[in-house]
Amino acid sequence: MCAEIRPIAHRTEVVIVRHVTEAWRSSNSGRIAALALAHARLVDHGREGAPADLAALRAPDTWLVYPEGPPRRVAPAPPPARLVFLDATWSQAKRMRQRLPALRGLPILSLPIDEVPAARLRTSPGQGRVSTIEAIAAALRLVEGDAPAAELERLFAIMIERARASGRR
Repeated sequence: MCAEIRPIAHRTEVVIVRHVTEAWRSSNSGRIAALALAHARLVDHGREGAPADLAALRAPDTWLVYPEGPPRRVAPAPPPARLVFLDATWSQAKRMRQRLPALRGLPILSLPIDEVPAARLRTSPGQGRVSTIEAIAAALRLVEGDAPAAELERLFAIMIERARASGRR
């Protein structure tokens, strides 16, 4: 995958809080997004003896992207300076949302995901639930436009194709 990654220019800082169990999964799309995005930071959560550095989440204009509340079809004004994404299974993400004090009080950006594409690396547990890279693409499309989103979607399509070629369903 690394040879396919081209740097993606964007304005909004992206913080990906990755559950420790995601670090070694071949289906982890947050890692690919972090490698491609010019202003992205990957923070591991749950590693024993190494607390996650989440101080940056307290900065002004930081929004948590999470499927809670009504979806926004128009970008917040002013646009967020920083978007936070939870990179985990859905049950882990729900627990992280509840248990990480740094996430409490952040405004929620719920995305208007009307349909989940059929091609998946993992089964979607329901409406509006997509992979980390898809959520980042949708959020950047909402706040910045199509260019960064299209490149992330290209990378995700390659991930799916390579998984299928290797025999993964």
